[in-house]
Amino acid sequence: MKLKYTAAWVGLTAAAMVAATACGSEGAKTAAETADKAVDKADTIMAALTRATDRTEELGSAEVRTTTDLGTGEPIAMDGTYSWGDGYALDVEMDAEAVQMQELTDSPAVRTLFVDGAYYYDIDPQPAGPLAGKEWMKIDGSAVFGESGAATMAGGGGEGSPADSMKGLKYASDVDDLGKETVNGKPTTHYRAVLDEQDLGKFKEVFKGDDSMFNSAAGAGSITMEIWVGAKDLPVRLKQDFGAMTVTMDFDKWGATKDIVAPPADEVGDLTQEVKDAGLQQG
Repeated sequence: MKLKYTAAWVGLTAAAMVAATACGSEGAKTAAETADKAVDKADTIMAALTRATDRTEELGSAEVRTTTDLGTGEPIAMDGTYSWGDGYALDVEMDAEAVQMQELTDSPAVRTLFVDGAYYYDIDPQPAGPLAGKEWMKIDGSAVFGESGAATMAGGGGEGSPADSMKGLKYASDVDDLGKETVNGKPTTHYRAVLDEQDLGKFKEVFKGDDSMFNSAAGAGSITMEIWVGAKDLPVRLKQDFGAMTVTMDFDKWGATKDIVAPPADEVGDLTQEVKDAGLQQG
């Protein structure tokens, strides 16, 4: 096994998750300043976005199709379950070749879990090394986000979820109603919001921490969020542009999704230390 490939696996899956959940839920000062400048139209928009955020948080999970464009080639598709009712977790499938994992599995798709702050990749048992005879490869979030950033992503309150991302909308410096559009066959209202760097709140630890692999890659000083809200105040699509990364999430089913649990410990090979030792969290 070649450790250099691990950087690509970790970076692609981490970027897809982090960019999709980039906005924190803190920043009371910014919220107050925004409120002082509010006009009737902005109030109407913010009321609609608040309802969508509340509904998203309430339901706690969704089946999602996510596309991540890192600006380096073909976008990466991640399809599966996102859960945030009791801490953030995901269970998705990705194209093995697109995420450069074809050397570790004969399957065209790689199942990837994020549970209790760690990534798990479904692989074929390897003949030697830390993955010998193992069905899963584990990499702790601290190897990606740094210790403080990993604590933020693994928080018990669902931090890192689409719901938590949407909470940042109320701190946006600029919001617009772009009108009615049909998305995935559903009638929606299209909104756009811009969040400046100070609005990142607690997620600065993920993007800007000294030991985070995103410290130098975060790039942009603002995030542009677009959200298409459909029936029952539920998002149909959420799109975020952050630096060179663009992530689009299409929500297919809300609530009542399957539980996401870590694989049995005896089936897991842990590569966390190898990744840290290689310094991959810096790039």
